[in-house]
Amino acid sequence: MIREKNKKLVVITGMTQGLGRSLIDRFSELGWFIAGCGRSKDKIEQIRSQFDSKHDFQSVDISDNQAVSAWGAHILQRYGTPDLLINNASIVNKNADLWTIYSEEFANVMNINVNGAVNVIQSFVPAMIHNKRGIIINISSSWGRSGEAKLAPYCASKFALEGLTQSMALELPKELAVVALDPGGGIHTSMLQSCAPEYVSSSPTAEDWSHVAVPYMLSITSNDNGKSLTCPKVMSGANE
Repeated sequence: MIREKNKKLVVITGMTQGLGRSLIDRFSELGWFIAGCGRSKDKIEQIRSQFDSKHDFQSVDISDNQAVSAWGAHILQRYGTPDLLINNASIVNKNADLWTIYSEEFANVMNINVNGAVNVIQSFVPAMIHNKRGIIINISSSWGRSGEAKLAPYCASKFALEGLTQSMALELPKELAVVALDPGGGIHTSMLQSCAPEYVSSSPTAEDWSHVAVPYMLSITSNDNGKSLTCPKVMSGANE
């Protein structure tokens, strides 16, 4: 694969399902080159076949620092520096009171949702700083700004991502920006089905969401550095 010089590059984690999968369609339609990763090798192969090698999709566990470092080096060497980096990958705990959650499950949520984002940032952002351009979007949640019963690990991870974003913003040069982005309420995904099924019927699909979210993402500039932003609300079925 060769990235055409006039094509912008977006790096997306967690792109095999949910919000990440919908982002692939929108950025591809806009003519961007996409470098994406996800943990499921089978889903990666399915998506590769759908896009006929137009993009670069790899199976990567973002909680594995060495694996992310190798992936980042591959992308940077082959395609150059991202114009946009979207830390989207995340998991949610099984609904339970905090004191009943196994330490391994809590650690797994933090390792992917927080440590994973840090691994990706450390692999790509130095090159973005060197080139003096780029936007980093850390996908947060309304549950990263207010707590929710039975979801303490997930909330803690998203609160951490909000704080990480604010601190990182103070460290970036003025040409770059990092923001925390709440998708804008519940989106009908397998994650929402798992943790809050009562909201599914009233929530837009990831497909509907992406038609609103991507233009909003592309409106973010260096003037937004450090902000906690929220995607505009989309009505279910808006693009049917």
